[in-house]
Amino acid sequence: MQKIETDSNTRDKQFGQRVEIMKKMVADLNLRLAELPGGGREKAVAKHRQRGKLTARERIELLLDAGTPFLELSALAAYGQYDNQFPSAGIVTGIGVIHDREVIIVANDATVKGGTYVHETIKKHLRAQEIAMQNHLPCIYLVDSGGIFLPEQARVFPDKEDFGRIFYNQAQLSAQGIPQIAVVMGSCTAGGAYVPAMSDETIIVRNQGTIFIGGPPLVKAATGEEVSAEELGGGHVHTHISGVADHLAENDEHALELCRSIIETLPEPEKMSLDIHSSEEPARQIKNIYGTLPVNEKYNPEVRELIAHIVDNSEWHEFKSDYAPTIRTGFARIMGYPAGIIANNGVIYAETARKTAHFIQLCEFRKIPIVFLQNITGFIVGKKHEHAGIARDGAKMIHAVANANVPKFTIITGGSYGAGNYAMAGRAFNPHFLWMYPNAKIGVMGGKQAAEVLTSIQTATANKNGQSTDEKNSKATFDKIRDQYEHESSAFYSTSRLWDDGIIDPADTRRYLAMGIAVSRNRLWNEPKHGVFRM
Repeated sequence: MQKIETDSNTRDKQFGQRVEIMKKMVADLNLRLAELPGGGREKAVAKHRQRGKLTARERIELLLDAGTPFLELSALAAYGQYDNQFPSAGIVTGIGVIHDREVIIVANDATVKGGTYVHETIKKHLRAQEIAMQNHLPCIYLVDSGGIFLPEQARVFPDKEDFGRIFYNQAQLSAQGIPQIAVVMGSCTAGGAYVPAMSDETIIVRNQGTIFIGGPPLVKAATGEEVSAEELGGGHVHTHISGVADHLAENDEHALELCRSIIETLPEPEKMSLDIHSSEEPARQIKNIYGTLPVNEKYNPEVRELIAHIVDNSEWHEFKSDYAPTIRTGFARIMGYPAGIIANNGVIYAETARKTAHFIQLCEFRKIPIVFLQNITGFIVGKKHEHAGIARDGAKMIHAVANANVPKFTIITGGSYGAGNYAMAGRAFNPHFLWMYPNAKIGVMGGKQAAEVLTSIQTATANKNGQSTDEKNSKATFDKIRDQYEHESSAFYSTSRLWDDGIIDPADTRRYLAMGIAVSRNRLWNEPKHGVFRM
């Protein structure tokens, strides 16, 4: 492989300005993340501790192997919604290591509205299960939840991807031999009672955990019977009488020890074989990665400079370097792991699409995971390109991305617009993980473009109806539409709604990608169903 050579000058004034802009964006991200452990609910946390309970993140820390990282997912879910009363959507999910084995953890946060579920909570829970299924990871549920947040019941109960899907997924995961472990550390009521009931093994904490289909108030209303929560469905009941739970723990710490013991008994997974080398730092200084990013619409960077800050020793083997340069493709290593990289360097032309489809086939046959670096306005438009069949060639790329039999990892490094989002392994194309940089934007088109299109349509309609258009009103309409699109396309708007797996600091890109590739090895990848053919 060869060193990546570019014309970038880190001493350039504009480069320094981009670095400073991105530093501020990262600082803003870190400030919002730092607020999560408290999130304005100090009284709820204090009450939680008085009951002898650990917080959700403290439980996770004790559960994991000491000194190992926790890859948290969608930490800013529900941010800016519900008057910010549901930080992290009331649930902490992510990937950690227990006895040297990667696992998915889903931990209810009872200090957030009693650990109840709104729309984003369910979406986050289901996403964790999807990752478990995709990567064959054992699931650990740290249960401390009051179930559905009743004021939102119409948005969380009846549909296919609503609350019931959690239990369907558990059945599917178990049928595939993916262990399901529940640790009941608090309330577990109504439909939520099926989380431990459908798990392979269940731990419950004495005088703290409860499992019942209907709680004491409902029992009294339905039957007139008066019974305490502990008598109805406490730890002693379910480990000595009903058999719903398998292990009785004395407290949170004991419960987590038992959970670690269960994971220790699981057979080792058959991992996908990869040619892994020792990790090498990039030749570029990682702090300068900020200057390689499109922090405004005026700067369209040469993406090889970004790649040079991500790959080992800043080296790669570029594929078709002189052909269709609006996408850069090539093979490299990221913290020792092999990776095929597909990175936008402009709009997608017909030849760009064909080149990408060809490269994806090479990755499939060589069993190399693919990293997509998205900064894309979309496919080229115009009469010439439509006549040449851009839709046909674009479809080749989309087919290849959709059917790639190796893991896909997507990072939105700048703009992600229109069909370009799909072609570059957007959320709809099921990448193993999708992360965004703080400067990233996602939408059907940019705010300025959307405002121009909609304002021109409005003007044309008015003229057609014989109505005059006022320049002042047109500008007001333009500004309103632009501002709406800018707000709705921001990274924070996206991550709040779980259109991604989280916003990350660009300087941490290598770590996230390496962890993602490591996790993907827990399941053998399928064989290609065709030979390599040139596009």
